[in-house]
Formats: sequence, structure tokens, C-alpha cells
Amino acid sequence: MAFVLGTLFFGYAFTQRVAPSVMTNELMRDFVVGGAALGSLSAFYFYSYVGIQLPVGMLLDRFGPRKLMSVALIFCAFASLGFGYSDTLTTASVSRLLIGGTVAFGFVSTLTIATYWFPAKHFAFLSGALTTVGMLGAMLGQAPLRLAVEQVGWRHTFFLLAIVAVILSILIFFIVPHRSAEQLASTRNSKPFAGLKAVTSNVQSWLCAGIGFGPTSTLLAFSGLWAVPWLSSIKELPVPQAAGIASFVFLGWAISAPILGWLSDRIGRRKPVMYAGLIAATLSFATLVLLPITSPFILATLFFLNGFCGSAIVICFGSVRELNAPENSATALAFMNMGVVGSGAVMQPMLGWMLDLNWTGETLDGARIYGEHAYTTAFLFILAANILALLCCVLLRETYCRPVDIPS
Repeated sequence: MAFVLGTLFFGYAFTQRVAPSVMTNELMRDFVVGGAALGSLSAFYFYSYVGIQLPVGMLLDRFGPRKLMSVALIFCAFASLGFGYSDTLTTASVSRLLIGGTVAFGFVSTLTIATYWFPAKHFAFLSGALTTVGMLGAMLGQAPLRLAVEQVGWRHTFFLLAIVAVILSILIFFIVPHRSAEQLASTRNSKPFAGLKAVTSNVQSWLCAGIGFGPTSTLLAFSGLWAVPWLSSIKELPVPQAAGIASFVFLGWAISAPILGWLSDRIGRRKPVMYAGLIAATLSFATLVLLPITSPFILATLFFLNGFCGSAIVICFGSVRELNAPENSATALAFMNMGVVGSGAVMQPMLGWMLDLNWTGETLDGARIYGEHAYTTAFLFILAANILALLCCVLLRETYCRPVDIPS
């Protein structure tokens, strides 16, 4: 039950993460901003999420997940209300910043629960299962959330998200178990800053973060923000249909993440599965954005294929855990997750800036409309990030699914 609640927390975090993608026109209209400003507003979530990851890992290594998760969700509820009732871009940005900082506890806390109460041999599978629920949360943040926006408006939608956070907080506080005496004893002897130094000075940790950065650039910056307006303006699809097609990336991740994690655990290797996934994800994304495809079915298939293959990066959470000392496991997981979610912090505003740079001046109901050249130019940065991830995988050390001694 503790792991299930943790996965629900992460799914909720993903709903919050992608929410702006289905209300881009409303946000640009109400705050009177363009693509760069909207990208920055959305990315404030990632700035705090990324910035707090290492402290989150250190706190979890020291204090455990139960109270940290509960308190974080209560603060998230207040931040969601703040975003929903913001009248200016500044207050919305601050609220978005707080939302990102609070839900940042979800992913690593749940992996810490898996570390405490499950056998190590199932870790990659559990990482995949966690990712599956996250992707379902992202899908909830696409077409269903768009329907909520159309029914009650984007402001009241965030009020509903605040209620969900409060309910989750209460359940986690009363159901997630206290740590055992042995687990508590190990934290008393921990040296968090020494662990942080060990993790960040390990080149393998950086390679794992680089692997995570690539496919999640597609997930967070493309499908999580700019795919819906791209599909609606360039492919001329209705916004609800565009949101549904974009959500196929998350469906692909949801289905394949536990399967690929199980496969890696089963064959006792990390890199072969990651190689195959990264290559296929890069090729499917290139096909999607560089070829003149207009069929909704083919577009949905490519989105799904990209997600199905890109989810192979969840295996790397097993790698980073095995490539660092056990007492620093939460810090190592948080460091890699910083690279994963950092893709959104970097790519969302970068793509918005590139779109504004190539904007021709066209608007519709107060929102900027970007041309095909503008989108293609911006999406080349995501393609480059995927290629970088593949190069990092080449350099990564194979762990054979067990802890590896890394020379200092």
C-alpha cells in the first residue's frame, strides 16, 4: 500500500507537470504573453523540481519518506490554489515554482520505499511500475484535463487538483509504515554531504543523468507542452484530438516501462535494453517531426512508439543505484532524476524562445500562432538531446544488475 500511494503521488505530480500543455491558449490569453513567456511559466515547475532534487535525496537518506511526502502534498495544495487564482504572470510563476518544489518528493520517495521494503532484484521492475502510473497521470493531464478546462475553466481545474493533494497527504501519513530499527540506525550514521560529494564526483552518475535527459526532453518539452499546439496548428487537428494523440507518448511509457524493467532484471543486463530503446526513440521522434505526416493514426502510432521505446531510461535508475554506495542510494536516484526532469527546465523555455525567434506575427484570439519552420527548428534541439543520451549510454558501465565498485 505504501508503494501504491507513492505511485499515485508521482502520477499526480505528472498531471501537474503537463497541465499547461492543454491550456496554452487560455494562459497566453489571460496573462497576455507569447511562447517564450509561457514556456518559462511552465518551466518554473522544473526549476524548483530540479533544484530541490539533491536536498530531497539527502533528506530521504536521513529522515525517510512518510512525513516528507505528507507535508509536501499539503504545501502543493496551497500552491495549486495560488496558481488557479493568480491574476498576474508573476504570481502564477511563483505558484508554479512551489508546485514543482513540493511534488519533487514523489518519485525518489517512492523509489526509497521500494529500496526499504522490496527485494533489490525487483528494483528495475518497480521503477518501471512507478513510471507507468506517472504516465497515466500524464495522460490524465492531457485529454481528460482538457475536458475539465472546457467544463469549469482552467482556474477551477487547479482547485480540484488542490483537493486531490490533500486527500493523498492524509492517506500517505496514516498508511506508509515507519522505518524499522535497523533502517533508523543506518540513518543516524549517515553523512549526507559526504554522500553528495561521492555521488556527484562519480562520472557514471553524470552519464546516467545524461541518458535520462534525452528521451524525457521528448516527453516533457514536446508532448508535455508544445505537441498539442503543433498538432492543432500545423497538422490542423482539433485541440481535444491533438491532446489525445499527444497522450499516446505517455501510454507508450506506461505500457513498456515495467516490461523493459522486468526484461533487464531477467537477463541480468542494463545496457542492451537501453541501447535498443534509445535508438528506436530517436528514430521515431525524427520521423514524427521531420516528415510531412498528416494521418492521425500514423501520428498516434509514432507518439506511442516513441514513448514505448523511450521508457527504457527507467532502467538507468537501477544502474545509478548500483553504481553508487548503498547508503547514498536516495541521493544517487535524486541526482539522476535531476537530469531527467532538468530536460523540462531547459527545453521548455528553449523551445519557446526558438518559436518566438521564428514567429511571423500571426495571432488567433490573442494567442501567437507559429509556423511549421518555427516548430521544426525548435524540435531539432530535442533530437540533439536524444543523440546525446545515446552517446552517454555507450560510455556507461554495465552493472549486470548488481552493485559495482567504482574507483575513487
